Amino acid sequence: MRGPLLPPGTPAHRTRAQRFDDLVLDVVDHLSRTWGAQLKGTEFGVEDVPPSDPAPWEDGGVPLGRCFPAEAGQPARVVVYRRPVEIRAVDDEDLAELAREVVVEQVAHLLARTPEEIDPRYEGR
Repeated sequence: MRGPLLPPGTPAHRTRAQRFDDLVLDVVDHLSRTWGAQLKGTEFGVEDVPPSDPAPWEDGGVPLGRCFPAEAGQPARVVVYRRPVEIRAVDDEDLAELAREVVVEQVAHLLARTPEEIDPRYEGR
């Protein structure tokens, strides 16, 4: 017998990447309730790994996310890098917390605010 062990649509059928996307979307939904007007038009995305060329402001470590301000007709973008975040997390709960922190930090940078202003639950690492 060949075929999937679990039928499509069941929670266990989702890939690790899809579950990570859901974590990021949950954070974006939460932040949109408070910061929706300021984030209007901002695109949020997940990429597996950061590009190999670091941004000038990065200190040489592997970035967990990046913020790209709006310019030349392009909307602002916040990107979270899935693999570096997953590698740093010790379990599923830690993964959700770390993903939230990365999104909050990038939104804070985009809006020129502190992460604590963006999300009072932010503790940083």
